[in-house]
Amino acid sequence: MELERRALGKSGLTSSLVGLGCGGNSRLGLSNGLSEEHAADVVRAALDLGITLIDTARVYQTEKAVGLALRGRRREQLVLSSKSPYLDENGQLLSPQAFEANLEASLSALGVETIDLYFIHGLRLEYYRESVERFVPVLEKARQAGKIRLVGVTEAFERDTRHEMLQAALNDGCWDAMMVGYNLLNPSARERVLAATRQKGIATLGMFAVRRALIDEERLRVLLGRLAQQGLVEQGLAASPDLLDALALRGVSASLSEAAYRFCAYEPALDCVLSGTGSAQHLQANLQSVRRGPLPAPTLARLASLFGHIDSISAQLR
Repeated sequence: MELERRALGKSGLTSSLVGLGCGGNSRLGLSNGLSEEHAADVVRAALDLGITLIDTARVYQTEKAVGLALRGRRREQLVLSSKSPYLDENGQLLSPQAFEANLEASLSALGVETIDLYFIHGLRLEYYRESVERFVPVLEKARQAGKIRLVGVTEAFERDTRHEMLQAALNDGCWDAMMVGYNLLNPSARERVLAATRQKGIATLGMFAVRRALIDEERLRVLLGRLAQQGLVEQGLAASPDLLDALALRGVSASLSEAAYRFCAYEPALDCVLSGTGSAQHLQANLQSVRRGPLPAPTLARLASLFGHIDSISAQLR
């Protein structure tokens, strides 16, 4: 079954329902010591499986692998996304010139003339206003020169689980695209961010659909125990003899990660959900999970009753 395609806001671009995330824990396998050619093969496999959005970044160190995979490929149906940090190695704001140099380095590493979405990466609220003043003019200049198509910003979801930066960004008219943390353990972006991005036509990519506590049941039990101590979830949930049953997932989803991907992929206000991986086989399994369709209404109601009010975690349990 072919992957569903969605419009990226009002940009005129479209994307597959699932995009390939080239960062995360695996970085296309580079984090595990695998080669750049292996990483490129993962990208090639994603394209062959029908994925049409590839998301990378300067800090992931996967731009060259993506560029290698794109050689000889037609760009018409492909949406390419990358990002620049806004701080230097000393924690100081980059100069506009250094930010522009990062964009040029992205173009060179990827081997392309145009990047469809270019983001300020992981921006925190305390740096938001000055970053807008410094870097948005650089991005607008690059857009006018045909080097990028959409100007975007991504949040630092592990630190900013309440989406404070993106809520501030929604008050400005300079953003064509946003990347937001969203998962079944913290769906707070639905009301705080996604309602507005949908109304404004901002292209919206979802990250953190699956993280450690949504892969490993024991890690999830630890996290649920912490939430219970804070009075945020019902006591005893962490000790449930059948956790999938307690979450109304037994017989609905084969695994936590499958449920997590389906939960996010069929959130109407997300245009594309990113899936990070280190192997083509793992990516294919993730796509098979998504192809099972949305979670049923009773399961969604149970998850909403358990986690709909939670905004203090990212699911990246350490």
